[in-house]
Amino acid sequence: MMKILKTVLAVLLLAAVPAMAEKDKKEAVVLPDVEMLDVPTAGILDYYGFMMKTRFYSDGGVLGSLNFGVLERLNLGAAMTVDRLIGSDSPIRMRRPEIQVKYRFYDGGYYMPAAALGYDSQGYYYDAVSKKYLEKGKGLYLVGSKEIGVSNFVLHGGLNVPDFDNNYLFGFIGANYTLEDKLAFILEYDSMFHNDDPARFNAGTRIYITPYFQLDIGVREIGRNDTFANGTPRKAERIVQMRYTTSF
Repeated sequence: MMKILKTVLAVLLLAAVPAMAEKDKKEAVVLPDVEMLDVPTAGILDYYGFMMKTRFYSDGGVLGSLNFGVLERLNLGAAMTVDRLIGSDSPIRMRRPEIQVKYRFYDGGYYMPAAALGYDSQGYYYDAVSKKYLEKGKGLYLVGSKEIGVSNFVLHGGLNVPDFDNNYLFGFIGANYTLEDKLAFILEYDSMFHNDDPARFNAGTRIYITPYFQLDIGVREIGRNDTFANGTPRKAERIVQMRYTTSF
C-alpha cells in the first residue's frame, strides 16, 4: 500500500509542475469537463486542445489516455491499460490501445442540451481468454449535457451501443455540481437497461488543483459484490485519476 501511495504522490507532483506554470496566464478559467468517471459529457477540447489522463485502478493497474482537439468540434484520442503495473504482482500485461472519437454537433440552447456523438472502445476488466473487456467500453454513443435549475449543476445523459455483435442499447446518466471552480461532486448511473450486464453506480470528487490540472477520487460499482460470467470477482473499486489539459 505504501508503494502504491508513493507512486501516486510522485506522479501527482510531476504532473502538477507544468500545471502550476499555467497560473501565470491572466485569465485562468476552468475548462468544461469532457468526461466524468465512466460517463462522457457533451463537452469537448478546444481546437488545438490536448488532454492527458492517468487512472490508477484495482490490482495495481494503470490506464492512460491522450486526446486532441484536431478540429473545432472534433476530438480524437487513444487509451491503453497496463495491468499490475504498480506493486509486486506479476506478470505485467499491456493491453491493446483503444480509440476514442467525439464530435459535438450542437452547442445547446435555452431549452435543449448540448449534444455530441462519439465512439469509445476502452473497457474495464480485460479477460485474456475471450480477449474482450468484461465491462465493455461505451462503443457508439450519443450524449447530451445541460445545466439544470441551479448554477453549476450539470446533468448528462445518453444512449450507447457497446457491442455490434449483440446490438444491445444501453443508457447512462450522470450529474456533477461544481463549487467555485475548486471542487466538484460526481454521481453516475451507467450501463442501464440489461440485467445480464448489470448497471453500475459510481461516485467521486474532482479537485481542481489548477484550472488545467484535476485530481479525481472515486468509487465504481458501489454496492456490487458478485462475479462476472467467467468467475472474476465483481465488487466496489476505488480509483484515482489525474487529468492535465492544455493547448498547443
